[in-house]
Amino acid sequence: MPENEPRKASTRDYFQAFATRCSQVAGSRWAFLTAVFLIVLWAATGPIFRYSDAWQLVVNTATTIITFLMVFLIQNAQNRDSHALHLKLDEIIRAKRSANNRMIDIEKLSDKELTLLATEYERIRKECDNSADSAA
Repeated sequence: MPENEPRKASTRDYFQAFATRCSQVAGSRWAFLTAVFLIVLWAATGPIFRYSDAWQLVVNTATTIITFLMVFLIQNAQNRDSHALHLKLDEIIRAKRSANNRMIDIEKLSDKELTLLATEYERIRKECDNSADSAA
């Protein structure tokens, strides 16, 4: 497809736009104030419904559903932010001539490989500390 042609938006694009907007709204002070208002309203209706099982079930069901959905929304936002942060760091590593390009995409290494890399950098740090101590 030529670069100047607009590409057709996919379902993934619509979901990402929706998820991003939901995250922004859910994290706003208005969402928090709305939640506080609804809980106060629910509590105030307790005496009217004589604190019945149905009255309690309303808030339990609502909070369970909202929590379930928010877990996925938060995870989506966190994955997106993490991916963007990794790309930014990879660009900094790539642009810096003296940087170790092995560090690009290290998040894809196994736990064992990450442990070995951490050990190597710990050794380098100790060498730097020792050389700084001997220079002082």
